[in-house]
Amino acid sequence: MNPLLLSLAAGVLIGLFYGLLKVRSPAPPAIALVGLLGMLLGGALMQAVIPAAHATVLQPLNAQPETYLLRTS
Repeated sequence: MNPLLLSLAAGVLIGLFYGLLKVRSPAPPAIALVGLLGMLLGGALMQAVIPAAHATVLQPLNAQPETYLLRTS
């Protein structure tokens, strides 16, 4: 099953459980959730526009490759 659908189903099930118990949900306000949805959609859009095969890794201009090696001493 698709992980997104499974997550949605689990959220609905837990929401129903909270409703039955008349407990307030600890979820953030709806406006925050809409912002998170926008972030996910923006990330997905960028992945569609810039495929991972053609993406480049940005590094600082003064980066030196040897600084990324593990030191054993």
